[in-house]
Amino acid sequence: MSMACLELSKEVKLKGEDIECTKDGSIDLKGNPAIRETSGKWVAGIMILLNQALATLAFFGVGVNLVLFLTRVLKENNADAANSVSKWTGTVYICSLVGAFLSDSYWGRFKTCAIFQVIYVTGLSLLALASQLYLVKPKGCGNRTTLCGEHSTMEVGLFYISVYMIALGYGGYQPNIATFGADQFDEQHPSECSSKVAFFSYFYLFMNLGSLFSNTILDYFEDEGKWALGFWASAASAFAALVLFLGGTARYRHFASSGNPLSRFAQVLVAATKKCKVETPENEDDFYQGEVDDDTTGGRKMLHTHGFKFLDRAAVVTSKELDSKEKSVHNPWRICPISQVEEVKCILRLLPIWLCTIIYSVVFTQMASLFVEQGDAMKTTIANFRIPAASMSTFDILSVAGVIFLNRRVLYPLVKRFKKCKDDDAGLTELQRMGIGLVIAVMAMLSAGIVECYRLKYASNDCKHCEGSSSLNIFWQVPQYAFIGASEVFMYVAQLEFFNAQAPDGLKSFGSALCMTSISLGNYVSSFLVSIVMKISATDNMPGWIPGNLNKGHLDRFYFLLAGLTLIDLAAYIACAKWYKNIKHSEKIQELEEEDKFEV
Repeated sequence: MSMACLELSKEVKLKGEDIECTKDGSIDLKGNPAIRETSGKWVAGIMILLNQALATLAFFGVGVNLVLFLTRVLKENNADAANSVSKWTGTVYICSLVGAFLSDSYWGRFKTCAIFQVIYVTGLSLLALASQLYLVKPKGCGNRTTLCGEHSTMEVGLFYISVYMIALGYGGYQPNIATFGADQFDEQHPSECSSKVAFFSYFYLFMNLGSLFSNTILDYFEDEGKWALGFWASAASAFAALVLFLGGTARYRHFASSGNPLSRFAQVLVAATKKCKVETPENEDDFYQGEVDDDTTGGRKMLHTHGFKFLDRAAVVTSKELDSKEKSVHNPWRICPISQVEEVKCILRLLPIWLCTIIYSVVFTQMASLFVEQGDAMKTTIANFRIPAASMSTFDILSVAGVIFLNRRVLYPLVKRFKKCKDDDAGLTELQRMGIGLVIAVMAMLSAGIVECYRLKYASNDCKHCEGSSSLNIFWQVPQYAFIGASEVFMYVAQLEFFNAQAPDGLKSFGSALCMTSISLGNYVSSFLVSIVMKISATDNMPGWIPGNLNKGHLDRFYFLLAGLTLIDLAAYIACAKWYKNIKHSEKIQELEEEDKFEV
């Protein structure tokens, strides 16, 4: 129990009550130690999960049909519209780094989430208002048959201002809300620790449930030209999410921001460079530990680990530092606490793992692009009912929900029993689950490639994306969507857990932002691969692997190429996972009396 909590406990005991504070250093809104019974846990966690579902519904209510809005309403050609959407999507994920930086450094997660959600709601409201008053003219235009009129530069500018406000708001909010939700559970308490692991699975589930409504109901309204209605629904959902988030203010647990990490990183590099000829001591206790009340990195101090020995020199105490200490002068650009050095090492160790997730994101992005084009070239009708190719992503969401349930109720208990794990151990580590995700991703690409082979077998070469261009039913795509959904649960949920657990306490939001930037880079790498493949394959008057008319191409070869690249990535990932060393913490909060651990 911390000194602050002990004093608070004594103060409350005078009133005849007992309290127990959290042991992870979390605080309440006023900066006092968080009381376990009246803060955080699933009451706060469920509010954050619902907030995430509503915010995601609003985001995909815009994003899922943005390319159609650009072509039908603003009259951009397909290439320009696709490029605009790619830039917008990339901006969303780049903004996640901005939000994470502000959260970890200055504002804290609660304030950052609130501010960026206000920006998000404002952008959505502006988009809905601009669409109703200026863009969707005449009323009902922008469906499959009716094009909209011309727009002025000011009207188009208003549209882009609104959608980039949405990108900034959602991007800055997203990595922080995941980490803020995890903050509500004390990882040093047995039952709350297991709840914290479960939270990430439910977080990803609620995010998918939010997108399910957007991909079905809102998608239908917007496809029929009811753009303003769809955008107002998104704005209302985001506003409800903001109100719900603020409604839990008194219940939330918080962690103080730790200051600018860039300066801390620079100090370690500069100090290590200045001492490049100094030998490092063999005894770990000889490294500079910092002052007793030093909280340079925020949160718990990290213990020394082997590797990146060059950086250890930043914590070596030389005669110059001893002279400065006698004069009560401390120069952070000459000597850094070993915990600060370990913070830099920790990020360097995370980077190879993070790089190995980018190829997986390339596979994941095919669901929103080539899977849809493939499905559009298949038989999409049952009786007189037409199935939109994009709606097949519903099977991905159902797969996510099903696999999360099976994991928590069947797989993890079986693995725990087989490995004889403790009750708070999931049995499979985050790194193992991410590896399983890559294996399933290979299966998804192989499945998509095989389906494409059969689609081509029953296709009409002269039919360019017309009805019945292939007699193969679109429901043959279900396995590839299901595999993608299953792989997401193993890869992205484990990724969230891994980066949250392994990032230094002062950089938790940055850890979550790494997940989003992986998806962003996956989009860019996918576009690059498509360009390279088309440049190489479209020679000697050949249409290439991915031509406008898929019946004259070989999309199956591109899928098999991705399967091969993912296998290579899996081999690299296994090597990086074996090399990786977990972060080691010293306890920030020491127990003063053993009997205070669980007070009655």
